[in-house]
Amino acid sequence: MRTNFDVWAPKANTMTLLADGRRLSMSRGENGWWHAQHAELLEDIDYGYLIDDAGTPVPDPRSRRQPAGVHELSRTFDPELFDWQDGDWVSPGLDGGAIYEMHVGTFTPEGTLDAAIERLGYLADLGVRYVELLPVNSFNGTHNWGYDGVLWYSVQETYGGPEAYQRFVDAAHRAGLGVIQDVVYNHLGPSGNYLPMFGPYLTEGKANTWGDSVNLDGPLSDTVREYIVENVLMWFRDYHVDGLRLDAVHALHDERAVHILEEIAAATDECAETLGKPLFLIAESDLNNPRLITPRNVNGYGLAGQWSDDFHHAAHTNLTGENGGYYEDFDSVEALAKVLQEGFFHNGTFSSFRGRTHGRPIDKDRVSARQLVVCTQNHDQIGNRAAGDRLSASLDYPQLALAAVLNLTSPFTPMIFMGEEFGASTPWQFFTSHPEPDLGKATAEGRLREFERMGWDPDTVPNPQDPQTFANSKLDWSEAESDGHGRLLGLYRQLLDLRRNRPDLTDPDMDATSVDFDEVGRWLVFRRGDTAVALNFADTAREVPVPLGTAAQVLLETGPSELYGDALQLPGYGAAVLGAAGN
Repeated sequence: MRTNFDVWAPKANTMTLLADGRRLSMSRGENGWWHAQHAELLEDIDYGYLIDDAGTPVPDPRSRRQPAGVHELSRTFDPELFDWQDGDWVSPGLDGGAIYEMHVGTFTPEGTLDAAIERLGYLADLGVRYVELLPVNSFNGTHNWGYDGVLWYSVQETYGGPEAYQRFVDAAHRAGLGVIQDVVYNHLGPSGNYLPMFGPYLTEGKANTWGDSVNLDGPLSDTVREYIVENVLMWFRDYHVDGLRLDAVHALHDERAVHILEEIAAATDECAETLGKPLFLIAESDLNNPRLITPRNVNGYGLAGQWSDDFHHAAHTNLTGENGGYYEDFDSVEALAKVLQEGFFHNGTFSSFRGRTHGRPIDKDRVSARQLVVCTQNHDQIGNRAAGDRLSASLDYPQLALAAVLNLTSPFTPMIFMGEEFGASTPWQFFTSHPEPDLGKATAEGRLREFERMGWDPDTVPNPQDPQTFANSKLDWSEAESDGHGRLLGLYRQLLDLRRNRPDLTDPDMDATSVDFDEVGRWLVFRRGDTAVALNFADTAREVPVPLGTAAQVLLETGPSELYGDALQLPGYGAAVLGAAGN
């Protein structure tokens, strides 16, 4: 058990460890580190730090447990005590298999990791490759999206804490599912962030959307970067996760010669070699900069993957007809065709939303299709709508089925947001539980101002502090196999089975995709090897060419289609997957 207590606090003049009710003076070491030797621990204890003889202790910046919340004492936790049973799990890496995005608090009625374990059999049967958890590190309150976390090394206690997290990953691996953890290194939440009391973790004057930027390139930033890199390695070593999703990397302000993303990627690859298994990083980025996923030996950052918002925007506009704001440039079938072939729509083109040229082309010789993660729905694109409404709130089965075919047969790595697979009718809204009245009020008012600027009706914006907003966002599992919902779920299962068993659909070669489309007729057909996917975005039937010729056969259809000669008749909003006969 842990007996040494070390903390980086270059700002402190004195440091006292409050451990198990006793006060221990800490000695100053090198580079701002303080140390204290505690008697051998026979069981876990609560502890905290008194900075400069303060009367109230604050949590450990590297706390593993916060049983009473982020403002209270930390508790020791030894991750090596867990008896892992996942030795037979072999991660396939980022291989084009589908990702299932999950928020622990709203995935089940209980909102815990142990309750989520009970649904892993369902996910394995669905056919996804990975479960991606929204952030689970400690935040103030009882429920939150997770992006207000303040202690990056601990697991939120209301979800079950760190041992429950180990149980979840172990159970997922035994069920044949990999685990991706969403992590946030670009900002800290507004309540419970005591890191600035210890040292220069943040840089004033370099604010991003959520507040002061993390200090990645200023004085004493070496230790801040180590804090991040060691956290990355913690998830891989102590919790056996297979990959990390890095939140909003465009908000990482770093002007050093070696960018923090490159440093994280190098550390991840080294850890993978040490552990003898694939580990990977996926960045959320709106930069459309392929440098993130370009190998480091050719001056890239070497990440395994990144989100492609352009795919979502092109899909959403063609499915729904919405074309305001950042959707404006994507209001054409041609835009979707470009994304399917090039990965990005804005790859050096003018972005009307930004008022400037945006992005650069992907080098298809160095980047594979699997490295782009795409979706038609995710937590941001649903939750950041005024009412948190899913596609199922405005689209009928044929259009939802069309979206499913487009996403799950795309050249890229598809992602599904929890409940999407059965057309969940529950919204997924923005919710918080800040105990501080002023902060709760400011959050709610800020939300209203944000949507008023976008032209949304403020009456449709739920109060994020209202507990009912959180309750409304929980999945209703009675829907999954019910009439209508069960039909869509069956289609998702078919599509995921087809993706797993038809190599054309996960071919990493970005040049392997050819596209034909008709802007006026609103149809699109793309081919990948001996497989073709036909999509009709019009509300009436369309005849589309079949690039496989007369040898084609229908492998899957969302509505009655008719194949004759080298053409296919699709119903309104219809879709079909075709294969060459015998393949």
